[in-house]
Amino acid sequence: MSFEKITEESSLYNDLEKKSFLEILTEINDEDHKIADAVKHEIPAIERLVSQILPRMKRGGRLFYLGAGTSGRLGVLDASEIPPTYGIPPTVVIGFIAGGDTALRNAVEKAEDDEEGGWRDLQTRGINETDSVIGIAASGTTPYVIGALKRCRENGILTGCITSNPGAPITKACEVPIVTVVGPEYVTGSSRMKSGTAQKMVLNMISTSLMIKLGRVKGNRMVNMQLNNKKLIDRGTRMIVDELHMDYDRAHALLLLHGSVKKAIDAYHKQNQD
Repeated sequence: MSFEKITEESSLYNDLEKKSFLEILTEINDEDHKIADAVKHEIPAIERLVSQILPRMKRGGRLFYLGAGTSGRLGVLDASEIPPTYGIPPTVVIGFIAGGDTALRNAVEKAEDDEEGGWRDLQTRGINETDSVIGIAASGTTPYVIGALKRCRENGILTGCITSNPGAPITKACEVPIVTVVGPEYVTGSSRMKSGTAQKMVLNMISTSLMIKLGRVKGNRMVNMQLNNKKLIDRGTRMIVDELHMDYDRAHALLLLHGSVKKAIDAYHKQNQD
C-alpha cells in the first residue's frame, strides 16, 4: 500500500544557496516553529504508549529504542542520559542503532536495510514480554526497525514508534504509532532537521514522564542524579539546603556521605524521627 512520504517532499523554499545567512536562519526558524504543534497533536498517542510501558517497567521490564542514522543516534542519546540524570542502571533504558556503536559517528553501509538486524540486537539483551520497544524512523520505512517491531509483536512485546509519515509501514508494524507531521524539510529530505527535532522532543517526553512516575523525581528535582562532577554536587547540595533548611557545608557533607539527594534527605528524616 502506497503512502505519502512527506519527509521526501520538496522544500517549501528554493535557491537556498543564493540567500543570505539571515534569510536562511530566519526561514529555518520559521519551519522549526511548526514542530511543537506537530508534537502536541500526538500527546494522546504518547500518553497511550507511556501508560502501557510504566506497569511493565514497574515489573522489571526495560525500554528499548531502535533506529538507524539520526533516529538511532537520538535513541542512544536519550538512553545514555537516563542513568546520570535519574540514577538508574544503564540496563533499564537501552538504545540500539543499526550498525552498532560505529554508526554513532560514521555511516555503516546497508546496516539499516538488514530486516533481522534489530531483532538480533534485541536478543543480545534477552528481550522478553515484560520489555517495551520503540522504533524510531522519520521515513517510517527502515527495515532494521520494522523487522524488529514485527518480531516483537509476534513474541508479545509492547511496541511503539516515532515517525513523520502518516500511513508509513512502521505505523502498521507497531501497536502505538506516534506520527509527528512536521512537513517537508528545509533542505529537501534532510530529516535530521525538523523530523529529528520532533523525535528528540517526543523522546524527552517519554523518558521524563516515565522517570517521574517511577519515583526518580521529587517535586521538580532530580534527587537521584549521579554526582559525577562539581556542578552536580553543588546542585545536589543546594537541593538539600532548600529541602532541609540547613547550611551549605552541612548539606554538602550529608550529600557526600549518602551519595544522592534522596538518600541524604531520607536518612536525615529517619535520624530525626528515631
